Amino acid sequence: MRDWTGKRVLILGAARQGLAAARWLALQGVLVTLNDRRSAGQLESARQELAGLPVNWVLGSHPIEILETTDILCISGGVPLDNPLVVAARLRGIPLTNDTQIFMEIVPCLTIGITGSAGKTTTTTLVGSMAKQSLETSRQNGKVATAFVGGNIGDPLLNHVDGMEADDLAILEISSFQLEQLTVSPNVAAVLNVTPNHLDRHGKMENYTAAKRRILDFQSPADVAVLCRDDAGSWGLRQAVKGRLVSFGFSPLPRGEEGTYLSGGILHLRHRDVDMPLLHANQLQLRGDHNVMNVLAAFAIGNTMGLKLDAMLLAASEFQGVAHRLEFVCARNGAKWYNDSIATAPERTMAAIRSFTEPLILLLGGRDKNLPWADLAELVRQRVKHVVLFGEAAAKIQAALEQAPGGYTLRRCQDLEEAVRTASGLAVPGDVVLFSPGGTSFDQFRDFEERGEAYRKWASELL
Repeated sequence: MRDWTGKRVLILGAARQGLAAARWLALQGVLVTLNDRRSAGQLESARQELAGLPVNWVLGSHPIEILETTDILCISGGVPLDNPLVVAARLRGIPLTNDTQIFMEIVPCLTIGITGSAGKTTTTTLVGSMAKQSLETSRQNGKVATAFVGGNIGDPLLNHVDGMEADDLAILEISSFQLEQLTVSPNVAAVLNVTPNHLDRHGKMENYTAAKRRILDFQSPADVAVLCRDDAGSWGLRQAVKGRLVSFGFSPLPRGEEGTYLSGGILHLRHRDVDMPLLHANQLQLRGDHNVMNVLAAFAIGNTMGLKLDAMLLAASEFQGVAHRLEFVCARNGAKWYNDSIATAPERTMAAIRSFTEPLILLLGGRDKNLPWADLAELVRQRVKHVVLFGEAAAKIQAALEQAPGGYTLRRCQDLEEAVRTASGLAVPGDVVLFSPGGTSFDQFRDFEERGEAYRKWASELL
């Protein structure tokens, strides 16, 4: 779409992506209807955000009849494609879009898109820091280009697209939900990994993998794909690459190929057949091998865009991570408390466990995404001292743990607040209390951020 004037667009979902789409479209002269099953009272703050714009609100349900005055249906990321309104729209031949698709159709500058089952927020944020450091030192005619970072994290970039110029750079985290409608690929597309996640929405791994692959499907021969050599799901997409392939991983980088690798504990970059040592892994401020992999990915991505090496090195050495991702919270009576609320899949919890050598008290729970727990149960048996379960998924997790019994103790709580108090009673000097739940937050909280903030508050308030 280039000319939106007079189009009748129905936006399904009034979260931040839907609000961004409504704002931008209304300013283009679009006839916008915003539909959400929540009530007007529940959405009062959202309504205030769009006050003064010609937006028609339909709240409390998803009435099929609103499709009669709809030319295009814009879906927020949290809305599944089997929503009855979406199904009815498709049957009527109404085109689908979302805020990321609209942004990619009109963005005036080069784009980097980063997706994956884990690590995409950390990697996107770090690439953003590298780009800002690099662009700050690249003044041309007194002007500094801007690196915009957003998408599935922070502020949807559609809120900023009208202020972007050709010399700027847009760096997006893109989820599988957003990718389902995408028909425009970024100039640099990175798939960090593809492991079981969101199967409650996608149904099976084939569908989930297909959604991830869409970030590559619409690239041109002039574009770049960045894949992980050590992840079967990511590396399995290399046949879909249409342009230049750059890879990253711990394994050796084959001769003649371009990317990053780890050798002797040192991160290396190969560019134009020149191998360059970057920095030692122990110089990073992030814990865990998975974060070393994220940094390797960031260097590979940044180098494809010509970011300055010294700027990337400075950003990587100073980077302290992102909130709710193995975030140190406090020390209490000799035990250290960490917040890893972003861990909404067992694979993420496993990566968190492997980041510590100290005795672990592990808080597990939340809402299950129809994912397997057996591998996590085996790792818990090997590495964890105490397990504290909470939330909707507690019974399912307990059943998986009972298939791999070990020397750990197990406590079961109703909610996260009780789990924090229980963990406090178990912790002794030298322990690490690790909140890495493996399930989503939706049984008790709005999102993983609200859950992480609650954990941080309760842990900090312990006597």
